[in-house]
Amino acid sequence: MARIHGTLSELVGDTPLLELHRIRRKWQVEARLIAKIEYLSPAGSIKDRTAWGIIREAERSGRLQPGDLLVDVTSGNTGIGLAAIAASRGYRSKFYLRNVISADKINILRQYGAEVVLIDNNEFLVPGALDIILQRIQDENPGAYFTDQRANPANAAIHAETTGPEIWRDTDGAVDVLVGAVGTGGTISGTGRYLKGLKPGLQVVVAEPSPDSVPSAEHPYAETIEGVHKVTEVDPQGLPANYDAGVVDATVAISVAEARATAQALAREEGLLAGTSGGAVLAAALAVARRPEHAGKTFVIVIPDSGERYLSPPVVPG
Repeated sequence: MARIHGTLSELVGDTPLLELHRIRRKWQVEARLIAKIEYLSPAGSIKDRTAWGIIREAERSGRLQPGDLLVDVTSGNTGIGLAAIAASRGYRSKFYLRNVISADKINILRQYGAEVVLIDNNEFLVPGALDIILQRIQDENPGAYFTDQRANPANAAIHAETTGPEIWRDTDGAVDVLVGAVGTGGTISGTGRYLKGLKPGLQVVVAEPSPDSVPSAEHPYAETIEGVHKVTEVDPQGLPANYDAGVVDATVAISVAEARATAQALAREEGLLAGTSGGAVLAAALAVARRPEHAGKTFVIVIPDSGERYLSPPVVPG
């Protein structure tokens, strides 16, 4: 029977799970390690779900009309998902990014027809920076649809609708620990809430950057793990509105070097070419899974995107 999809959005989600047998043996882990491979979504990352959730809700509410412009600030992946789905549905897109974002991501955005505005990384380090930048975006684009990925409830909702149910279905309810990272907070919050609703004892673990992997006024161009943001010891106003801290049971700090090394191991041991965020999430999962109390538990590890987006050297403005 023919199975032909009619729109790009129909391809979003329903990504596979893969058990990491070789990684498990290499790290001598007694828990089951299962990767959810989100880079197999059509635009290459878990943010395709966020993008479709936001666009779908805006269409349902009548906020989006053919030819409209979508705008937001992004670290790349949400912008790419939005740009791809926007292109497939007749919208325009424009995104504001730090000038240290992977050149690969910037090139992908432009390939989809998105306009890219680069902002000096130092501008993100002043007090109230994000609010200032978001106001600038809206001032410079009157009439555009601001997708507001950090606070738009459609973000977490799409993960409760799709990501969580897929994990529950594909593990037959055997998942014990969900491991991910926080960019906008939608994945962990929506997926975690759904799974805990079915299995209250389930644990949610978040990978966050180690202190030396967070830019500061003294080190504005510190190497970072794109898409992996700090959630502990952060002013609540600095956290995305979509992040539900009450869902999270534990955080694990991972350095850039650990994230890269673990992503490389994943490629060489399992053939999965994950980005540095995926490396960070797997490193956090391994740190927790090696604890004796987790022997025999089933970990589902969200691999957000592909390493193909990080092959160019890091950007360090001169």
